[in-house]
Amino acid sequence: MVGAYLGLFLAAFGAATLLPLQSEALLVSLLLSGKYWLWVLLAVATLGNVLGSLVNWWLGRGIERFRDRRWFPVSPRHLEKARVHYQRYGHWSLLLSWLPIIGDPLTLVAGVMREPLGRFLLIVTFAKGARYGVVAVATLGLAG
Repeated sequence: MVGAYLGLFLAAFGAATLLPLQSEALLVSLLLSGKYWLWVLLAVATLGNVLGSLVNWWLGRGIERFRDRRWFPVSPRHLEKARVHYQRYGHWSLLLSWLPIIGDPLTLVAGVMREPLGRFLLIVTFAKGARYGVVAVATLGLAG
């Protein structure tokens, strides 16, 4: 039982980093098995996903010191474009941190933009927790 929760945590953590992982399918399968507590699954998935986003935020805080290196993965043009978008929409754009493809880079940009940690955690936790909540409600509603 503990192994399933740990696996969900690791999948959610990895999915929130820039790694191409997904945690929703594992959450759905654990929910459908009926062996696990809903609230614990939601808490574990949310915690793992938020901590993965925190890694992105932390990397963003220090990434610009490497921007002039040849191996730097983001062009100055793309970094500036991301910065302009973040300045335009501000910290509320973190409500989209749950979205595939754009959510993970958004949390990295929040670090680059020096988003305060407390506000970052509050908004990202709400967004990612709400996403897992919707997945759980949809899963249990369709299975019901």
